[in-house]
Amino acid sequence: MVSKTRLILSDFVVSLMWVWSGSLIKIFVFKVLGMGHDSRGEFLKNSLSIVNMFLFAFLGKVTKGGTYNPLTILSSAISGDFSQFLFTIGARIPAQVIGSITGVRLFIDTFPEIGLGPRLTVDIHKGALTEGLLTFAIVTISLGLARKIPGSFFMKTWISSVSKLSLHILGSDLTGGCMNPASVMGWAYARGDHITKEHILVYWLAPIEGTLLAVWTFKLLFRPQKQDEKEKLKGKTE
Repeated sequence: MVSKTRLILSDFVVSLMWVWSGSLIKIFVFKVLGMGHDSRGEFLKNSLSIVNMFLFAFLGKVTKGGTYNPLTILSSAISGDFSQFLFTIGARIPAQVIGSITGVRLFIDTFPEIGLGPRLTVDIHKGALTEGLLTFAIVTISLGLARKIPGSFFMKTWISSVSKLSLHILGSDLTGGCMNPASVMGWAYARGDHITKEHILVYWLAPIEGTLLAVWTFKLLFRPQKQDEKEKLKGKTE
């Protein structure tokens, strides 16, 4: 019970910090350093974003699983037992959402001149397809890294960070390339459009469907490692 409570608190704090970190990077590059949205400014912002993702991957290890993205824990919850699934849906994801909303509210109070987060710039169907495909891609990559590079923190984090950044850039002009329903919920709540059809369909339903499809596809294409190891041992004994 204590470990579950600590995990919920970790999700809340890490989600709050994630909202702040992304916005602070933009303020530092474009306002403090005065760099424009040219190649140099974007390169520095993207480089700092990768460093930031390394920091949060380290925080995940320190907190023993604390994370800021509901899709990350949803993909593992789908493969786990029912009690883990209920704990994820009923406690961890709400903690991430509340952490993001709190983080955005505190950030806007501190920096009132900042914008109000990602917005949908295409029609609802294209937006849902974009977020769904981006989520499918990043979840598939994450599952593959967990299978192929189970112990290498640096290499796994490097590939994951570059992949997330690349997919974010691909979708940034359409939906914001978010792949994180909790973070988007924080900004949408601040704008007052968190219960609109566009928000729910594009930033919640589509990513969740992309996650489910990625997990099920991965299960069909790749057998669990324990099953592979058992078959290898069986072959050797025979």
